[in-house]
Amino acid sequence: MSYIALKMLFGDRAKYLMLLCGLSFSVMLTVQQGSIFWGLMRWSHSGITNINAPIWVTDPNINQVEEVKPLADTTLTRVRSVSGVEWAVPLYKGVLRARLADGNYQQISMVGLDAATLLGRPAVTLEGRIEDLRTPDAVAPDQWAVDRLGGPEKIKIGTVFEINDRKARVVAIVETQKGFQNIPFVYTTYDRALGYSPSERRKLSYVLAKPLPGVPPDEVATRITAETGLGAFTAEQFGWKTIVWMLKNTGIGVNFGTTIVLGFIVGMAIAGQTFYLFTIENLKQFGALKAMGTSIGTIARMILLQSFTVGVISYGVGVGLATGFGAITARGGRLPFVETWQLLAVVFVGLVGICSLASAISIRKLARLEPAIVFRG
Repeated sequence: MSYIALKMLFGDRAKYLMLLCGLSFSVMLTVQQGSIFWGLMRWSHSGITNINAPIWVTDPNINQVEEVKPLADTTLTRVRSVSGVEWAVPLYKGVLRARLADGNYQQISMVGLDAATLLGRPAVTLEGRIEDLRTPDAVAPDQWAVDRLGGPEKIKIGTVFEINDRKARVVAIVETQKGFQNIPFVYTTYDRALGYSPSERRKLSYVLAKPLPGVPPDEVATRITAETGLGAFTAEQFGWKTIVWMLKNTGIGVNFGTTIVLGFIVGMAIAGQTFYLFTIENLKQFGALKAMGTSIGTIARMILLQSFTVGVISYGVGVGLATGFGAITARGGRLPFVETWQLLAVVFVGLVGICSLASAISIRKLARLEPAIVFRG
């Protein structure tokens, strides 16, 4: 019976191709938009993932990582005094202006690291040595800053430019994840970053901390908050706090959510309707099987086999097309495209649900079918 069911499915090529195209397009659109959405969310907290510190200490009323609220210089000592803290170092973050020798200007996100340890530095150095940040006037732009400041022919090891009318010399080029605001990162030491920044009473942006071995980061973060009254978050907590803020205060979630839901519903509805019509047009064949003594259970299994066969094939095609799109357009990290197994699992479950619903409607129709229909003109 399985052979007969598949023969009926593939025999009607027009209906089969309509089913395949409808379901594949729906899967592709859902996976593509879902992956771009999650990629944007990853970009939104790249300021956290690029630093890679266990605990972030900041103003208790902060909403997201790019909303810097300067702290008093005594904050560093207060955090270091909390039990369970192995080390704590200062971090500067701020948007400044870089000026090239040809007169062009570009906004940059300046990141100042503790000079003694360079904790929070990027994991990958593309050129030069990140340790050379300790030398005079040294900075390390990321790959996006190189592109925005004129390309590899203008920004390379030894290039000199200005940041807020002060000399900056490139000693290394690092790799980072692009930020949501599309402002490139430039790294230097904390004290030098304070010199580049405008004069303010408070300049300490964050305190990065690490718990003692064996002590959970969330427990230490809770202690810091309780003893100092500051906001202390693990990197994961701070990342989700940033994502939630982005969803609440921008239209990204609504826009992508609407596209994903409508694409899924429309594609699945068309496919479900087409599959139902496919069953209706084959009523005589199913009637003949019932007249020959085939049970409704066997016919139901035939319908389910047809439905899930075209569903699994469409899922593979749709995911393949979406993955190919991401591999081409997101090359070099210029487009946010992050395809996760959770997204693929949700899409697969949704596809199975639609196939099951379409099959149930068709099976109900066939259960009421009179075998005598095969003898009608």
